[in-house]
Amino acid sequence: MAHAAQVGLQDATSPIMEELIIFHDHALMIIFLICFLVLYALFLTLTTKLTNTSISDAQEMETVWTILPAIILVLIALPSLRILYMTDEVNDPSFTIKSIGHQWYWTYEYTDYGGLIFNSYMLPPLFLEPGDLRLLDVDNRVVLPVEAPVRMMITSQDVLHSWAVPTLGLKTDAIPGRLNQTTFTATRPGVYYGQCSEICGANHSFMPIVLELIPLKIFEMGPVFTL
Repeated sequence: MAHAAQVGLQDATSPIMEELIIFHDHALMIIFLICFLVLYALFLTLTTKLTNTSISDAQEMETVWTILPAIILVLIALPSLRILYMTDEVNDPSFTIKSIGHQWYWTYEYTDYGGLIFNSYMLPPLFLEPGDLRLLDVDNRVVLPVEAPVRMMITSQDVLHSWAVPTLGLKTDAIPGRLNQTTFTATRPGVYYGQCSEICGANHSFMPIVLELIPLKIFEMGPVFTL
């Protein structure tokens, strides 16, 4: 999870998030190079004492500053489209979980385990134990296995919500009357936090998401739910 004074992205826990971090660094490097080039050109323009008012055109320069931005856009677009395809790809998930957004809590349904359904509410400050995180911990965590593809079916019962877990690179809108899906494969166990990322009313800030990822062998013995 994020920590105080953190500047970069959270550590990746899925292949998708690893690709997003690489793409972020790739795009940031290109932005830095463009900014440096523009600032350098401005510096030369402001400090030079040479002037020439007889130049009416410069075909070579116009060709360069037309082709160079096109190449830069291609270098950004190609990896972006690749990641977009990866996020939409569904590769034979091991099991499916349905998440339903409400004002202001989440309902989860394990469709592959007899339709187990439970609600997940944020823990009030009075119920927090040592080590719990204020505004982030919930009463019922979502327990999932690592190293197994999981499909999330996401919808809403009332207004727009968004189911987001940054460390997994997930952010999917929950829309009333529509069922969206996303897939992920966690690479390491742990407890990971997210929040509703679409303004949904007065208590929008009090809709945390907590995923508890456990080894696949332990999960196969029988799902461990913190109900």
